[in-house]
Amino acid sequence: MKKLASILVFVFAVTFTTQAQKKRQGNGERISKLSIEQHASLAVKKMSLTLDLSKNQQEQIKPLLMAQMAERKASMAKRKANRTANKRPTADEMYAMQNKQLDNKITMKNRMKDILDKEQLVKFEEMQKARGKMAMNNRKGSKNNKGNKKGNKTQQGK
Repeated sequence: MKKLASILVFVFAVTFTTQAQKKRQGNGERISKLSIEQHASLAVKKMSLTLDLSKNQQEQIKPLLMAQMAERKASMAKRKANRTANKRPTADEMYAMQNKQLDNKITMKNRMKDILDKEQLVKFEEMQKARGKMAMNNRKGSKNNKGNKKGNKTQQGK
C-alpha cells in the first residue's frame, strides 16, 4: 500500500512539473507575436513606471527601443535560419557579432545618458544589471547542470 501511494505521489509530481513547463513556454510565444511597436510601447510604459519618465522622455526613448528591437528581431531571424541549416558561425563571425552587440550597448547607454537625469540613469543601469543577471541564470538553468550547487562550489575552490 505504501508503494502504491508513493508511486501515485511521484506520478502527480511529474505531471504538475510538465504542466508548469508547458505554461512557461506558452508565455514566450504570446510575447513574440506582438509587433515591434507594441513591444516597444509596453517597454516604455514599464520604464515610465520604474523611472518616472516625463512625456518628452517617453517620446525620445520609444524610437530608440523600436530600432533596438527591430535589429534584435532581424539578428534572431538570421540566427534561426542558420540554425535550421546547421550552419555554425566562424570565430571571426562570432567576434563581429559580439563587437556589434557591445557597440550597440555603448550607443544606447550614451543616448540614455542624454535623455535621463542622474537618478533615472542610476535606476536604469541597475535595471540593466538585473536583466543581465536574470539572463545569465536562465542560460545556466537551460544546461544540464541544473541544481548542481555542490559541484559549482567545489570547482570554485571553496
